[in-house]
Amino acid sequence: MHTLSKAIGTCLLTGTLLISAGCSSNTANNSSSEGVDSDSPITFTFFGADASPNWNKMQDAVGKKITEKTGVTIDAEYDISSGGGNDRISLMAASGDYPDLIFPKGNLTRLVDAGAMLDLTELIEEHAPNLKKIYGEHFNRLKYSNEDPSIYWIPTNGAIDQISFDANNGAAIQHRVVKELGYPEIKTLDDYEKVLREYYEKHPTTEDGQPTIPLTLSADGWRRMITVTDPAAMATGGPGDGEYFIDPETYEAKLHYKRPEEKEYFRWLNKMFNEGLLDKDSFVQKDDQYKSKIASGRVLSLLDPNWGYSDAENALKSVGKDDMTYGYYPVTLDETFQRKDFQNIGFDGYGIGITVDCPDPVRAIKFLDWMSSEEGQILRNWGVEGEHYVLEGGVRTIPAEIQEKKNKDNNTFTKESGVGLYYIFGAHYGDGVKDSTGNYYTTNYPEQIQQSYSEAEKEALAGYGISTWKDLFPSEEEFPVKEWGAAYNMPIPSDSGDYNVISQKTQDIIQKRIAEAITATPSAFDGIYDGMLAEIDQAGAVEMEQQYTEWIKDRVRLWTGKDIK
Repeated sequence: MHTLSKAIGTCLLTGTLLISAGCSSNTANNSSSEGVDSDSPITFTFFGADASPNWNKMQDAVGKKITEKTGVTIDAEYDISSGGGNDRISLMAASGDYPDLIFPKGNLTRLVDAGAMLDLTELIEEHAPNLKKIYGEHFNRLKYSNEDPSIYWIPTNGAIDQISFDANNGAAIQHRVVKELGYPEIKTLDDYEKVLREYYEKHPTTEDGQPTIPLTLSADGWRRMITVTDPAAMATGGPGDGEYFIDPETYEAKLHYKRPEEKEYFRWLNKMFNEGLLDKDSFVQKDDQYKSKIASGRVLSLLDPNWGYSDAENALKSVGKDDMTYGYYPVTLDETFQRKDFQNIGFDGYGIGITVDCPDPVRAIKFLDWMSSEEGQILRNWGVEGEHYVLEGGVRTIPAEIQEKKNKDNNTFTKESGVGLYYIFGAHYGDGVKDSTGNYYTTNYPEQIQQSYSEAEKEALAGYGISTWKDLFPSEEEFPVKEWGAAYNMPIPSDSGDYNVISQKTQDIIQKRIAEAITATPSAFDGIYDGMLAEIDQAGAVEMEQQYTEWIKDRVRLWTGKDIK
């Protein structure tokens, strides 16, 4: 929790964000019949609400193969701001001009209200056998709401029957740090702080004279939630539901900052800041500056899921600085808490939809359906047979020289191969699911994961007596499946009243006051933090939480059929 995203006479599909306008308005029943059942060339415009820095305009190997198989080219625009596509999608809704395909992330409701999205129900029923097969028992989870059971997007950043074999979140710590300190136990904030302090005191500067940074954060726009405030919930046993903590018994939702244990987490960040262990630039730097520091190798630790800094980490790998890349540790406030990184959310996720401006919705849904086929999923996940993988005795394997390219310079490999760039263009099975040949759909299974580790990473894992980072974390079997999925994926209903206004007010307050509380003197922390909680309540947080609670209950009713009071 999140690469995700959203004409001309025809529509173009890609794996990055592209926005364009121009197709005349059509409905599913008004689509042209010409070319629908053929693979004649067609271009779909697309906008994605997440960045896709390696997008190569489908000139990569996978993109070329997709066009060869389907006749489809994706003319994509991806959001390069830190706003999750908000500004661009607001302009679309105001102008009424839409790309053919869109991955709107958290802005689906805005587009539905603007009349921009097609109901895909009949298109799927009539033209998408692969989508029907994959979603199967999960079809209720595709419906927009109890009041409007339309399907406006097909979830594509969530995977069916996902089994995660490795961790990609937690306290990320450089391998060289734990190696020098003898692979210490790192479970609590005290353990974590001790490791950073001890190494920093020994190495206040890097080999080239730059100041060592024990811990840095990125508070640039929405990234504040990911690296500053979400970790507070996760470190105190929260299951990662965005801005809310949801009681699993009553479904009551409240802004997670109100939990007393989280206040203590932020007090710890305040201490780290005042003692020079937290980067002084954490609340003023842009995300590209944050990544630049990571790529320099001088940042000892992060509180960020891998997708938030993978480009910078790949830069380290490309120059042989594998010991400066990161392992993941299940750090909690204290030993009374369990991290829930692997709690099963069932099937849930942001998705891709077809807009009213798409000139050929039937061709578009058939494209998404092919991308969701076994052939399409293998191509998206593994690449081109004979080029990126081989079949040996019926088993798909990645040749050693290709794996080395992925390990050492994954950015270049991704841009040239296209592997991983088309994830959001179709439904897919998760890690751990096997196809009709008995091979895994994805390359994220234990044996392949272990092959992808650098020698420095293997050494760190061996130091802890484990085979993957997941081995350090509580397993999914220790927690029930979340009945509401991932709350942050839930579209806000159209009849939300003042909810969005209040939500923005509370977010503006949190964005400002959290930074103030963490960077204040220790004696001023309580006053600022408590004042923040009072401010958000004055802005309407209590009423907002009550409304959100009802929406969570509605979602559980829709997905499970439960009669909830």
